Amino acid sequence: MTNNDVLRRIRYIFDYNDMKMIDLFALAEHEVTREQICNWLKKEDDPEYQICSDSHLAIFLNGFINDKRGKKDGQQPKPETRLTNNIIFRKLKIALDLQAEDVLEIMDLADLHMSKHELSAFFRKPGHKNFRECKDQILRNFLKGMMLKYHTNSSL
Repeated sequence: MTNNDVLRRIRYIFDYNDMKMIDLFALAEHEVTREQICNWLKKEDDPEYQICSDSHLAIFLNGFINDKRGKKDGQQPKPETRLTNNIIFRKLKIALDLQAEDVLEIMDLADLHMSKHELSAFFRKPGHKNFRECKDQILRNFLKGMMLKYHTNSSL
């Protein structure tokens, strides 16, 4: 998955408008313009499309955590310069204050069933013997489950 896909899906799941997206970056002490947000959210075939860098997505996710959990006192964590699906998955889990059972329930909503042990492997340190790389399919299904759980369709 691209960073732009993740950004697009989170925006859709929580019905965030441009100002809310800008506010989330600001919560992580970073300023972005409406134009930047719009260009990151465009489809790849749009001439104004711009790639959302790992550090920008990390800043956004840090702001998302601050929004959902409250901003901690003191200096904000430094955004990662290199993101992996494992880090994105972990940041979403932290932001939504999810326990393993909650994550498994969200995965079940997307018809992806796994054990607690399989899940915990995604949150281990990369050097750990039981570490498992989070592939795009896993992250995509987690985001799909999040959509089914958190997205409110105003037309219903």
